[in-house]
Amino acid sequence: MPARRAPDDSRTASAAQPAGCSQPSRPFRRGLVWFRRDLRCVDHAALHHALAQCETVLCVFIFDPDLLEPLARAPDRAGHRRVAFLHGCVAALDAALAASGNRLIVQHGRAVESLASLVETLGIDALFYNRDYEPAAIARDEAVTARLQALSCVCFDFKDQVIFERGEVLTAQGQPFSVFTPYKNAWLRRLTPADLAPRDIVLRAAPAAEPTAAATMPTLAHLGFDAAPETPPLAPGSAAAEALLDDFLARLDDYHVRRDFPAVRGPSYLSAHLRFGTVSIRTLAACAHQRMLAGSRGAETWLSELIWREFYMMILAHHPRVAAGESFKPEYDRIRWAEGAAAEEAFAAWCAGRTGYPLVDAAMLQLNTTGYMHNRLRMVTASFLCKDLGIDWRRGEAYFAARLTDHDFAANNGGWQWASSSGCDAQPYFRIFNPVTQSTRFDPQGKFIRRYLPQLAKLPDRDIHAPWAASATVLAEAGVKLGKDYPYPLVDHAEARQQTLERYQVVKATSGPPQEAKRPVRNSGKHAGSSQG
Repeated sequence: MPARRAPDDSRTASAAQPAGCSQPSRPFRRGLVWFRRDLRCVDHAALHHALAQCETVLCVFIFDPDLLEPLARAPDRAGHRRVAFLHGCVAALDAALAASGNRLIVQHGRAVESLASLVETLGIDALFYNRDYEPAAIARDEAVTARLQALSCVCFDFKDQVIFERGEVLTAQGQPFSVFTPYKNAWLRRLTPADLAPRDIVLRAAPAAEPTAAATMPTLAHLGFDAAPETPPLAPGSAAAEALLDDFLARLDDYHVRRDFPAVRGPSYLSAHLRFGTVSIRTLAACAHQRMLAGSRGAETWLSELIWREFYMMILAHHPRVAAGESFKPEYDRIRWAEGAAAEEAFAAWCAGRTGYPLVDAAMLQLNTTGYMHNRLRMVTASFLCKDLGIDWRRGEAYFAARLTDHDFAANNGGWQWASSSGCDAQPYFRIFNPVTQSTRFDPQGKFIRRYLPQLAKLPDRDIHAPWAASATVLAEAGVKLGKDYPYPLVDHAEARQQTLERYQVVKATSGPPQEAKRPVRNSGKHAGSSQG
């Protein structure tokens, strides 16, 4: 049986999570709010409704081994940075609740068993949580609901992660969109002030005698992860998200100009905070929409990125087969990707930032050392893997998934399928990024390259984008010996492009004539396609 839903947060029911009965007419004695991807205590739909309907409200977060164990097994301990950020966000949420006399119950265990135990131990009458849209999360939530309802605990779920969910923005024929611009236009037409209004929260203390079962935060070591670095690349928690938003709003009007240049402070850097819900999507969309109406082109572009995020979530909800590794366009699964020892060596070089193309390598080193990659560079590196090295996009998707602190399945999958041309509204297969052209256009002085490839720092601006083309004198003066200090290019781009056109012949009938991509039509990416900028 599905969770019950509050009508004001779910105008249209999801087929994957069908609507239940309406809100109760009387309050519950004890409610439990289950925090997941919404680690804040402001503008929070489930918390808002729990406080309105329950005499006593308790809060819980569960470190679920089903989610943690794949990250613990990730190569090079790459998942530890994401878990450290999550752990910090949970600690910040606990502190915020404690300031109002409440506490966050924190458990380490599988969600079904942990919640069932809490319901019985604490006498919980109702569970409140915000919806998640990934297939595994939907299956987990259905299992939780079935188990708790067998214990006479009522379950309610709410829309909170998006402005519009699965079935709320459809074509005139009632079908899901597969092209972004019509979806965006329909999304904007549907938008009302109520959609952006914050969910009011007035926290109150739990009674002093209320049990605080397992309220102690487990350490990262207890969870099986390394301690957080002394100076993490990204500060966790709602206060950090608010500081980033304030900083971004001061430069929002130039976002459409600055966002493509990785050496410039152009993006919002809020993607991980949006992923873990330390900031509300309503807050971000309201800021963007208000400034857009005042004539800000930067705000218009940023709002478009936030809508891309929901577009990819909608695609995942209507086409869950993409979660199983299928191309959105089935004919693209006929492509024969490069295999064998040479392909494995090329993939390893791409992962390590040793392709011989400086912008690609600097981007991969940014990912490997910080858990973040600039949005444009996500497109550049993805295109290079698929269309210069001929390697299956799924391998790149998995590599990003293991390393990005802001990893979101729908956006990552959508962005990789966009880059490989296999996704909805993707770039045509014959539009192939030239990594040198991208470098000269978006890092013209090589500032970003020099940050991550200091061995190239002394090269002149004109040569840093393609060191193999520099004269022997220039290389010697810069102290660069190709093949030793920096690798020769793995492939010749012009030759690789021709091979890609041949590889994609199996889908040629559905596409147009070949051409080189010098300026892509949109910012795909990160999250991918992402949204957050």
